[in-house]
Amino acid sequence: MPESTSSIAAASIDLPPEEVAELRRIAVDLAESAAAHVRARRPEVFGAGPSMGARSDDSVRTKAHPTDPVTVVDTEAEELIRARLADQRPGDPILGEEGGGSLVGTDDAVHWVLDPIDGTVNFLYGIPGYAVSVAAMRGGRSIAGAVVDVERAVTYSAGFGLGAISVDADGVVEHLRCASVDSVSMSLVATGFAYGQYRRTRQAALIAEVLPQVRDIRRFGAAALDLCHVAAGRVDAYFEHGLNAWDWGAGALIAAEAGAMLSLPPADAPGTDGDLVVAAAPGIAGELGALLERVGATEPIPDR
Repeated sequence: MPESTSSIAAASIDLPPEEVAELRRIAVDLAESAAAHVRARRPEVFGAGPSMGARSDDSVRTKAHPTDPVTVVDTEAEELIRARLADQRPGDPILGEEGGGSLVGTDDAVHWVLDPIDGTVNFLYGIPGYAVSVAAMRGGRSIAGAVVDVERAVTYSAGFGLGAISVDADGVVEHLRCASVDSVSMSLVATGFAYGQYRRTRQAALIAEVLPQVRDIRRFGAAALDLCHVAAGRVDAYFEHGLNAWDWGAGALIAAEAGAMLSLPPADAPGTDGDLVVAAAPGIAGELGALLERVGATEPIPDR
C-alpha cells in the first residue's frame, strides 16, 4: 500500500468510548432519517419509471461537468441533516457536498461531513446502489460514521475503536470483517470513474493494466458503498482517484474498523487534486499497493 496521509486506525484519539459511541448513534440517526426521505421522495419527484436519466426540468441540474448531476432530493436530504444537527449538536461545523462548509477549525472540534446522496447517477436512473453518508471527523480523522444503502435499507456504521457493523431492514446485526483473500490474482476489486474527460481517460488506461492482474473489476457507482463492501468482504479492495472527504469520510472508517488497510488523502484535499483512495483486505494490501505503484496509479490524476 502507498503510505497513508490520513490515518484513521493508526493513531489514538483522546475521546472516551462513550462519546465516540454517542457520535456514532447520531450519525446513524441522521443517515437513516435522510435515507428515509430519499426513499420516499424518489417516486414523488421522478415517478414510477426506473430511468429518468434524460430528465431536464428543475428537479435536476449539473455541477462542474454536464454528466455530474445533482437533484432536488440531494439538496433536501442535506438540509434535513443540517437541521437535525442544529438540534442535536448546535455549533458543530458542517461540510456538505451540496451546502459547502470547510474542515478548518480547532483540532478538538467535531466536524460533520455529509453526502446526502452518494451515487446520484444511480439514484437518477433508478439503479439500486446509492447511499447517504454521514461522518464525524476530528482533527482531520474520522471518529464515527454511518452509511445507509437507501434501496436495501441497510445501515453500516462504525466508531473509532468500536468496530463496524451493518443492520439490515429486519434488524439483523452483522459484525463486519474484511475478506481473508491473500492473493491479488484472486481478488475482486471495485473502482470508480470521474466525470471529467481527462481523468476518465487516464482511469480507463489504468484499469486496462490492473484488470489482467486480478480476478475481476466491479464498478458500482457509489464510493461510500464501495468502502462498505470492502468492510463486509463483498469485494476485496477498492481504489479511486479524486474523491472528496464526504465520499470517503464514513465509509473509510467502516472499512478500517473491519480490518481494511487504507491510503487516504488529507481530509481537506479537494477532489479536483485527484489523489488516490485505496482500501484493501489486509492479506492483499501490500501486493495491491505494489501493483498500483507499478502501473502508475499512485500518482494523482487532477481534474483538468
